[in-house]
Amino acid sequence: MGRKKNSDRGRIAGLEPLGAIIDIGSNTVRLVIYGGPPRAPSILFNEKVTARLGSELDASGRLADASIDMAMAGLKRFALILADLGVSKVDTVATAAVRDAKNGKDFLARVTSLGLEPRLLSGLDEATISAQGTLGAFPEARGIVADLGGGSLELVPIGDRAVGDGCSIPAGTLRLASIGGGDLGKLRDKLKKMVAKEAPAMGLPEGETGDLYLVGGTWRALASFAHTQADFPLSDPHAFALTREEAADLVKTLGKSDVDAIKAAPRVPSSRAESLPEAAQLLHVLLKHYDPARIVVSAWGLREGLMMRRLDQYQKAQDPLLAGTIDFAESRGASPMHATRIAGWTVDTVASERPGAERLRLAAILLGMAAMQTEPNLRVGQGVGWALHKRWIAVSPEGRAMIAAAICANSNNLDLPESLRALASKEALEEGVTWGLGLRLARRLGAGSARSLDATRLTREKKSLVLTLAKSHAALYAQPTERDLKMLADHLGLEPEMRVMGEKKLPEKGEVELALPER
Repeated sequence: MGRKKNSDRGRIAGLEPLGAIIDIGSNTVRLVIYGGPPRAPSILFNEKVTARLGSELDASGRLADASIDMAMAGLKRFALILADLGVSKVDTVATAAVRDAKNGKDFLARVTSLGLEPRLLSGLDEATISAQGTLGAFPEARGIVADLGGGSLELVPIGDRAVGDGCSIPAGTLRLASIGGGDLGKLRDKLKKMVAKEAPAMGLPEGETGDLYLVGGTWRALASFAHTQADFPLSDPHAFALTREEAADLVKTLGKSDVDAIKAAPRVPSSRAESLPEAAQLLHVLLKHYDPARIVVSAWGLREGLMMRRLDQYQKAQDPLLAGTIDFAESRGASPMHATRIAGWTVDTVASERPGAERLRLAAILLGMAAMQTEPNLRVGQGVGWALHKRWIAVSPEGRAMIAAAICANSNNLDLPESLRALASKEALEEGVTWGLGLRLARRLGAGSARSLDATRLTREKKSLVLTLAKSHAALYAQPTERDLKMLADHLGLEPEMRVMGEKKLPEKGEVELALPER
């Protein structure tokens, strides 16, 4: 018999890869394979080798032989994995350590011999691409991106969806110890001079305060430590934000903490813990130099910037939160088109002036519908877990809590978890509950049929919430519908009312101006 063709070649967990990035950094060599929607790519495979290529750079000017051997072993494995999967779109980039080393070119020649096509990034390239990745995650970001790698620190101004002229400073985590000679005070003074000499201005209009966006594994470890200190209910450091004053207090805490205490914090990698006191001194200098309103941690940086460069103008303009939630919900049997119908059908229940509320509401409907495809006893817990802990892009912790509140209300669970109250105001959570109760009424009205929404209207009139049904669908108003309408009306402080009339006399349908990403 002939050998059966393997139809899964090129797929990971049933998903088609968008492409891969091999990032040859000063501390780690990493392979990431991305899948999902181009505007909100998800990670299908992520593996790193802590080769510490830049560990002896300041002392010898060279990449250490042992580090090269470790890096090459990892790269050989990565090349084989990519070949077996048939991933053709691969960007291989090398940064500060290889750029600065006397034997950097020889090392890249060995990488090329594996069939890879390494590209050596300049400091300016590295800074610009990293900032583009940060803008991909925070499209409205304004301020400075501080990308801390093993060999260098990149500082780049961003604002108005554009990247300014940045710089690269030889102050990566592997170099901080030698810069300060083990003395944190001396380190801080030297870093202050380096930043003052090289750092770009924020480039924002006079009187406008920007944020400091922290990119890199060391900053994420710092955020994980801060999570523990504040008993923060989210697990992902991405989008974690602190005010300038809170960040300054964190710097003081890290300055007083020994390495063992830092290592004891959950989700702080041991390999990063030892550098956190020194990284905190760098953060102190950046806080003093820029005086940002907040610090914001970004999991998106160089690698995601490379992925963003592959997008066309239309793809870049898509909403990353909706691109991600649409793809996720659709893969679990929820229809994006039906979600938009429900959003339009329930729009009269919403009276929010919160910026971006409609995009959050549609995301909540999508995830609420996806949660309904799971077992009844899992729906709330799993849905809330998706809302709070999956790495969605362009959503704040408060936005996550509002989506989670909607998922709870969709299952008639109005006793919200305490973790939500730690993330959002009472008003924000009540708005999320409104979204969920509206979804509940819409999907239960006619068992989720599109026709049931076309033949009915939900409108707000003075002190009443009115459900109007066409004569042909009057029978839809029974005990379950009456109960769901009353729950939503009570939550809004309105009286529930039902009317039946001819189909041609139905009120005009509400509209939601949200474009779905093109499939």
